[in-house]
Amino acid sequence: MYSFEETLQLIGSEIEHIDWNKEPRGLYEPIEYVLSLGGKRIRPAVTLMACNLFSDNVMQAMNSAIGLEIFHNFTLLHDDIMDRANIRRGKPTVHKKWDDNTAILSGDVMQIEAYKWMTRSPETKLKQILELFSKTAAEICEGQQYDMEFEKRDNVTVDEYIEMIRLKTAVLIAAGCQIGAWIGGADDEDAQNLYDFGNNIGLAFQLKDDLLDVYGNEANFGKKIGGDILCNKKTFLLIHAMQMAEGSNAEELNYWLKNTNSEESCQKIKAVTELYNRLSVKDICEEAIKHYCDKAVASFSHVRIPDVKKSELRKFSEKLMSRND
Repeated sequence: MYSFEETLQLIGSEIEHIDWNKEPRGLYEPIEYVLSLGGKRIRPAVTLMACNLFSDNVMQAMNSAIGLEIFHNFTLLHDDIMDRANIRRGKPTVHKKWDDNTAILSGDVMQIEAYKWMTRSPETKLKQILELFSKTAAEICEGQQYDMEFEKRDNVTVDEYIEMIRLKTAVLIAAGCQIGAWIGGADDEDAQNLYDFGNNIGLAFQLKDDLLDVYGNEANFGKKIGGDILCNKKTFLLIHAMQMAEGSNAEELNYWLKNTNSEESCQKIKAVTELYNRLSVKDICEEAIKHYCDKAVASFSHVRIPDVKKSELRKFSEKLMSRND
């Protein structure tokens, strides 16, 4: 069975050999740039590892895996514009290094390229793969729309937030698991269990991101710690804090939510973090992460293959949730 690190080597080699040396360079150079930054590459990795549960030939799932990775990076180009994010994976975002129009257009081409790679999936599974991929692509846009709408609302519920991150983040990981399983030869029941596994791992992964944005190590995290606090982003932690804060805590939280003075950014991060600590929202977030991890484990346990074949994907999911970056 391939380990996560071994699948990353296969994926990295494939991505390095994609020829982006095309004209106009101003369109393709940003694509080459963003893919060269690496990242965790979770989505293509789970695609290959899910395939490997049922087949020794993981390369048959490579085209689908690359398609998912290109699509994921396309969404980041557009998300970074909407969020006005300047740093991604420790490097300038495409819209910052070039400009907004370049990031939009290069992202559009990446979406087209992602579909081209997906059409190279095994022909016997192609129709169902493209149907799932198209459904997932639309869901990601739905999730992003909810995310933008939440910026203007003060009454976002926890359930609404969970649904938003399911659409925006979890469904692409889940799709990778199901597509890989299909290509490897899984039946619909096992493929569905792997989709559920990926969906719950994706939810736990995003909640972990919320946590690390406040409590992580900036050098490891690849972007500024406290960024969500500075832009009042409706994260799992902030939504809970807004619901739980009373009296002086509520007054202090409202003060900092209204504070847009960039000269007080460090004070804002420190003050809101201290509020989170007083309200124990870190503990609540960690409990939610464990809840979705447990659900993922339960779905994975229903996949009808010998346990010895499950070891690498299980180790990967454990590593993903124990990360500090």
